[in-house]
Amino acid sequence: MKVGLYFGSFNPIHIGHLVIANHLAEHSDLDQVWFVVTPHSPFKKKRSLLDNYQRLEMVYRATKDYTKLKPCDIEFSLPQPNYTINTLVYLQEKYPDYEFSLIMGQDNLKSFHKWKNYDVILENHHIYVYPRISDGQIETQFDNHDKIHAIDAPIMELSSTMIRYAIKEGKNVQPMLPQHVWEYLDEMNFYK
Repeated sequence: MKVGLYFGSFNPIHIGHLVIANHLAEHSDLDQVWFVVTPHSPFKKKRSLLDNYQRLEMVYRATKDYTKLKPCDIEFSLPQPNYTINTLVYLQEKYPDYEFSLIMGQDNLKSFHKWKNYDVILENHHIYVYPRISDGQIETQFDNHDKIHAIDAPIMELSSTMIRYAIKEGKNVQPMLPQHVWEYLDEMNFYK
């Protein structure tokens, strides 16, 4: 089974995340996309970041109607601060028959050469890159790399930050969120 790992804080998960993940699940060779909810780093103060399990609950609610999209809390049990390479090694040991790939935006590929053990990641995993509007250049070593695949997914310029600010200002953000997520946020009074 080929699994694409889509890492993020998902604070909150929004329709942009779902559109990209579903596009990859339907239009690439990936069998499933797992939303890997990254835990709150104990070394960072982020008042706006909801609890790990509240964010996982939102991802669960957002993906429950999609058979190829799954929530994943694997990083909650790993030592912090964690690096992507550690998560990949752990998952490969836990699921030896699965082939794991990374999903990232073009903006992340521009700084990928600064990631811990990025060369080992590239040696052992494919990377699916979706378009993002951003400044900066992609390292030439990643041009035409056989493990890096540019995906012609829709460009989604929605951001969780923008949604949180809009909620705080009393704006209607319902169209930007999966219905189940909107209901949960509203019920819990998150980000207000």
